[in-house]
Amino acid sequence: MKDKIKTLLTKYKFIILYGIFGVLTTVINIAVYGIFYSVLDVSNVISNIIAWVVSVLFAFITNKLWVFESKCFDIKIFIKELGSFTVCRLATGALDLGIMFVGVDLLKGPAMILKVASNIIVIILNYVMSKLFVFKK
Repeated sequence: MKDKIKTLLTKYKFIILYGIFGVLTTVINIAVYGIFYSVLDVSNVISNIIAWVVSVLFAFITNKLWVFESKCFDIKIFIKELGSFTVCRLATGALDLGIMFVGVDLLKGPAMILKVASNIIVIILNYVMSKLFVFKK
């Protein structure tokens, strides 16, 4: 049984790490959004942008080093990875911003529930884009 678990962990290490860091990125995103929107009374859109920037920086570092194990710090490769990562995250960040703007500002929906739902969609899209375009081997 122990060997089977070890084999599964080795086989799915990439997905497990992406899941762990994805959850942490999501927690950071939601917490930063909640602090700025609910505690500091910053507007919905500005709170969402701040949360996005903080969580994207965290995600890039963790994805580069531990998930996709891109240990190369050659300046050209690093800039290429950071650039493509940022472009992909801008696309999903715009989607998140759109969902939050329409859901909260226009439809007056529950901000935190919509934020969680939006993050689920974003996590899936970020995984696909990172695997296919950013950290491809």
